[in-house]
Amino acid sequence: MKKFLYLIYLVFFRNTPEDYRPYSLFFPQLRSFLVKNFLKKCGKKPLVKNRAEISLYATVGDYSEMGTRCMIQSNVHLGSYVIMGPDVKIYSRNHKFESLDIPIAKQGKHYLETYVGDDVWIGANVIITAGCKIGNHCVIAAGSVVTKDVPDYAVVGGVPAKVLKYRNQAETPNV
Repeated sequence: MKKFLYLIYLVFFRNTPEDYRPYSLFFPQLRSFLVKNFLKKCGKKPLVKNRAEISLYATVGDYSEMGTRCMIQSNVHLGSYVIMGPDVKIYSRNHKFESLDIPIAKQGKHYLETYVGDDVWIGANVIITAGCKIGNHCVIAAGSVVTKDVPDYAVVGGVPAKVLKYRNQAETPNV
């Protein structure tokens, strides 16, 4: 049944109008309903924006938002109250490249778990690489590429993303 709902979402409802459009009608609620029912695990009231690409094997907490044109692979775990801007990419796999005798395309992939904590704001065009753990209450600046774990309350930005400050401290750390 989950795969059937996933197919219905992909074919008919993934590209329906965004909630702020006057002609969006019931489409945002229907997108959220379908995603809630095909995900591996989903909390209360997910918000699924237009053209969100979400794996069947992802998990999402309560009241989290999957942004416009986001891409969330399998083995990604979003906490509760996560919000994200458009075009966010959250990965859970990488190509293997250790052997010099075998083309990279034939070496297979590493499959990792990627975690995003509770109360996290992910800005537009952010990339979170496979295996990263984003702590609770974090802010990830637009355009950042997260390649390492992010501690709780951190505000990170840049390529690669670095801690700029902490939300729970008045002073900025020496970076």
